[in-house]
Amino acid sequence: MMSAAPAFIPAPPFDSLGPFRLYGLMIALGVLASVALARRRWAARGNDPEQISAIALWAVPAGLIGSRIYHVITDYDRLYCGQPRCERSLIPGAFEIWNGGLGIPGGIIAGVAVGIFVGYRMGGAWRDCVDAAIPGLPLAQAIGRLGNYFNQELFGRPTTVPWALKVEPKGGMPLDGYVPGFETYHPTFAYELIWNLGVVGVLLWIDSKRRLGKGKLLGAYVALYFLGRLWIEAMRSDTATEVFGIRVNIWTSIVGITIGVVIVLWKGPLRSHAATAEALAVESFLSVEAGSVEDGDDPHAADAAAEETEAAAPDAGSIDPDEVEPADPVAGPEEHAEAGDQAGALDDSESPKT
Repeated sequence: MMSAAPAFIPAPPFDSLGPFRLYGLMIALGVLASVALARRRWAARGNDPEQISAIALWAVPAGLIGSRIYHVITDYDRLYCGQPRCERSLIPGAFEIWNGGLGIPGGIIAGVAVGIFVGYRMGGAWRDCVDAAIPGLPLAQAIGRLGNYFNQELFGRPTTVPWALKVEPKGGMPLDGYVPGFETYHPTFAYELIWNLGVVGVLLWIDSKRRLGKGKLLGAYVALYFLGRLWIEAMRSDTATEVFGIRVNIWTSIVGITIGVVIVLWKGPLRSHAATAEALAVESFLSVEAGSVEDGDDPHAADAAAEETEAAAPDAGSIDPDEVEPADPVAGPEEHAEAGDQAGALDDSESPKT
């Protein structure tokens, strides 16, 4: 009887799709999914989804730059201080983003700050906009974590659990965290992917109740994300900068959880019951109106028809008086009498028989 082969997640067969690195493609797909979700949620609140696209044009590049800056700063002494001490020099190493290295905490700080600033300058209700856009951030992070799989990075300690990840160094290149003699490891990037999808679901559920104050969903996201990052970071085995013997991202997670809780609790976490009822009523009305439009029962159809009828009706000012035949002002008594006789005859012929 043959023994069952050990179960594991296979190593990626390739890391590129034509000229494109799959790491970058996963990040791009995450951004597109995030913007699409935010546009849909913003439109459901009765707003123009193009405003989300305009904000994303600034917030997305800011988030990428912020995440790269965070990575370079926290790993400078290990990766970017120049050879022979470090693997790379600051220039051009800091710009080689395709090799991996995006610090999510920096992306959250820069991307959210720029997004709020742009939304505020646009004159909209920026807190409502934050609530609409925030669930898209963990969605983007979840999809982006697939890029770590194709790069064979950010895996955890060696393990033999059935869902372990098989790691295969290729081309003689060492992999950070790889231990000779061990083939399978904790797929910590996958743990974070699943956690982030759970955060998306929790945020959508919380926001659907409209009990949390406006803008407070940002704090809930920050606290929930870093809560997951805290325990996942403790499982990773790759080399990382340490502060007092603890990985720097564990410290960052503790700070992030604290900041998130403060945002939620600042000036009270909940709306009044009246404000909640009003928000739910407005959303219900907008949903019904949107459904009517989709079914073809446009609430503005009557107004449009009236406008078309008015446009089609002849304008009194457009009638040419020369085309109107005037009454004969000099008709004599004989003519009037003849007309009266004809009218009487017509009335007699058309009256019903009794």
